[in-house]
Amino acid sequence: MDLYPWFDSSQIDVLIFVIILSGLILYFIRRAKKNPDSVYIRRISGLDRIEEAIGRATELGKPLLYLNGLKEMSAVSTIAATNILGQVTKKIALYSSEIKVPCYDPVVMSVAQETVHQAYLEAGRPDAFRKHNIFFISNDQFAYAAAVDGIILREQPAAILYMGYYYAESLLMAETGVMTNAIQIAGTDAITQLPFFIVTCDATLMGEELYAASAYLSKEPSQLGSLKGQDAGKLIILVIILIGSILSTLGIMWLTDIFSKA
Repeated sequence: MDLYPWFDSSQIDVLIFVIILSGLILYFIRRAKKNPDSVYIRRISGLDRIEEAIGRATELGKPLLYLNGLKEMSAVSTIAATNILGQVTKKIALYSSEIKVPCYDPVVMSVAQETVHQAYLEAGRPDAFRKHNIFFISNDQFAYAAAVDGIILREQPAAILYMGYYYAESLLMAETGVMTNAIQIAGTDAITQLPFFIVTCDATLMGEELYAASAYLSKEPSQLGSLKGQDAGKLIILVIILIGSILSTLGIMWLTDIFSKA
């Protein structure tokens, strides 16, 4: 029977890698469910600065301002930012400090409110939760940036965390934070905005470090397993590329032919 209409034999290498990657992810998720500490993730230096920022906010008696980006709730960067928000809020609750979360999207605001509320419950401080501290501003890019700048200048927060996806407004907000001498920590997968955060913030989580930070702080098995499985898949690809390069240099082309389209 001719399977050609349903199966493209020239893509067999892709199928094999998808099976291997899926197997690795499922393996690490299962391993993380049994013991989250068994799945090692390298400590990111920016995470240490987050703890320092929370400590400074507590010492000065000033709020910590948390921004979760300008994308909708379905964006991976926003999901990661929300996970980090929950872990940061737990420490805020334990230190009896204050956190404020101005939101660009009303759906993100609702999720952020529930996340912060749950964090206060888990910290044993439900009485300290202030729903009005997580609020919607505007879904217009520069109206949101102007409002955030106003909050920074009026309230002089001790620390500002920029997590999620940003556009041209990133430098406007970060420069305002520099003027108030706030500790600023950014985490984004917006490649075009990374240079601005690097020069204006005390620490920057770049690209996949944002997702790694989310998994590291939350210890959620599905996140830990997915992250570790993807890293293992990347390592396999690098090894194959290295071996293929060496063999091709020696004139041995069989590995290159395997991964070449028919």
